Amino acid sequence: MLKGLMKRGPRKVPRSDANEPVPSRASASSVTVNHASRSAPTSFSPSTSPIPSPSPPVQFEQLPLFRDVPATERPSLFLRKLRICSIILDFSDSLRSLREKESKRQTLSELVDFVQSGSCGRLPDQVQEELVRMVSVNIFRCLPPAAHENTGTVDLSADPEEEEPYLDPAWPHLQLVYELLLRYVVSPDTDTKVAKRYVDHSFVLRLLDLFDSEDPREREYLKTILHRIYGKFMVHRPFIRKAINNIFYRFIFETERHNGVGELLEILGSIINGFALPMKEEHKLFLIRALIPLHKPKSVGFYHQQLSYCITQFVEKDYKLADAVIRGLLKYWPVTNCQKEVMFISELEEVLEATQPAEFQRCMVPLFKQIARCLNSFHFQVAERALFLWNNDHIVSLIAQNRGVIFPIIFEALEKNIQTHWNQAVHGLTANVRKMFLDMDGELFEQCQRQYIEKQSKAKELEAQRELAWRRLEAVIAAKKDNMVLVN
Repeated sequence: MLKGLMKRGPRKVPRSDANEPVPSRASASSVTVNHASRSAPTSFSPSTSPIPSPSPPVQFEQLPLFRDVPATERPSLFLRKLRICSIILDFSDSLRSLREKESKRQTLSELVDFVQSGSCGRLPDQVQEELVRMVSVNIFRCLPPAAHENTGTVDLSADPEEEEPYLDPAWPHLQLVYELLLRYVVSPDTDTKVAKRYVDHSFVLRLLDLFDSEDPREREYLKTILHRIYGKFMVHRPFIRKAINNIFYRFIFETERHNGVGELLEILGSIINGFALPMKEEHKLFLIRALIPLHKPKSVGFYHQQLSYCITQFVEKDYKLADAVIRGLLKYWPVTNCQKEVMFISELEEVLEATQPAEFQRCMVPLFKQIARCLNSFHFQVAERALFLWNNDHIVSLIAQNRGVIFPIIFEALEKNIQTHWNQAVHGLTANVRKMFLDMDGELFEQCQRQYIEKQSKAKELEAQRELAWRRLEAVIAAKKDNMVLVN
């Protein structure tokens, strides 16, 4: 029996198993951002290892300082220190593994100083791979659930600005890991031809997923690092733009929840500023399909300043985009949110400052119909902000050149404010704008005034006729009631 088993030898691998293809790296052309950043990533690139769970208590090896070893032994010592820093510690319990945490913090700090000093020179390929792997193991993790994810409900009465941001207890270590990554990326000794094998598309995608972190300190580091990667790794630039585009799409049309939109827009503001002219069609489509629809979410107030800067950069780069931008703002103009409306008017003024007469003429009719509605708003801040547009010399000059079209649209709104608006400040500003129109073209002003008076008189006549028709109808019904015969 034993001899028979020995003769059989090891079991052969089935043909189907032997021929099974080895998982290959994700295609560089397909951009699929894992927006569910609060769940653990499921795909990894060959340059990084899977994210382990917190390690059990280990004995940290006592290693010498870099200055205490010869220069020839420093790369191997660097590698050993990186492997020590790859050990994950549990920060949920502040009293656990205190000595190990302090040892890891000191090792990370030493690595940062060593890379920053430049004394390491060009790191060997194996060290660079291990460095990126250590960074990946530490920073790519499950983000804690937000409040609405814990309860499953959304408190509409809560003000997000008043809520305390979540601060990661592991930040003293995470900060050093981010600082080491930043120093590695910006180092003049880092060769992008070698580094791009480790800081690859998969790494960049998971870096973008971390922008949804609630910790503002982490998002600030991520913003700086991603901006540096975009500037240094030219091969990643189209990929990064497309990945950010996908994040915005999901935020606008699906979740309306993301903590890092403002930081991503800050990066884009710098990127847009560097676009070459004539502008590529890809960049124009990004403006129309992603940036302008970002005005739609209710939370636009948290990132509006950065968004407005990006929009204005586009118009300043290519003035022909002004018409599309203004019409986009009108498309997403708020109806019931007055604070949002004030922000839109402020952004509109910045766009109009960069608008040329030809583009202004294409959109001035729908634009000033909306401005007229703002002038008559019962919310005094909206009406006041709209009237402040006449303090801008460039906008006044555009209005003066097209006063034959704009005066008739705006005149009725001004007269209504003079007669009925409750706020004295709005009343005074309206009188100033009205006088400006009178000084600009008295004849046109009188013509608009006559038309307004005629329109008001016709409206009164129609109201009187309507009232008379109702009285006649009531009289007919009363007469029928008197002649009605009741049948038991």
